[in-house]
Parts: sequence; C-alpha cells; structure tokens
Amino acid sequence: MLLGRVIGTVVPAALVEELSATPLLWVQPLDRQGKPEGAPLVCADGTRMAGPGQVIYWVASREAALTLEPSFVPVDDAIVGLVDEVRLYPPEDLA
Repeated sequence: MLLGRVIGTVVPAALVEELSATPLLWVQPLDRQGKPEGAPLVCADGTRMAGPGQVIYWVASREAALTLEPSFVPVDDAIVGLVDEVRLYPPEDLA
C-alpha cells in the first residue's frame, strides 16, 4: 500500500458501467515524510468517502482491479482506506 493526498476530483466524459457509481479522485503520492513524490494520478475511490486534502492509502495494478465490485474493473489505481494519523519512528526506537 502507498500513501497519497487527495488534491482534486476527476469528471470523465464517459465511463464503463462498472465504474458508474465510483468517484475518481486526483491523488498526489506521498513519501514516508508526507512530502509529494512523483506525478499525481487518478484513483478510483473504493471507500467512496475520501475528500479534498484527505490522506489516503492506495494500491495499484491487479490489487486495484480487485478492490471494486465486480472484481477486475478496468482501473490501475484504487483508494482502499483513509488515514487518520501517521507516526514515523526513528530507527533507534525500533531496536
């Protein structure tokens, strides 16, 4: 799973029937420190609850296609959860 922040919504001109009730959100991937990493991407919102500024976790590829009903919808990335808090532990605290 990967972290990201919702930065916008996407309104497509046409959708396949399997995605007609699924919001599409513009997501900025984040690194471990919560800073932007890489180019923004479109994620299908499997939670149907993510909103602007929300930190989310998402999956890609086959896992993304399996998160929505029916299975194997044509998506590359999908939001699978909302993040309440991120705690980063220094390496010395993990020993």
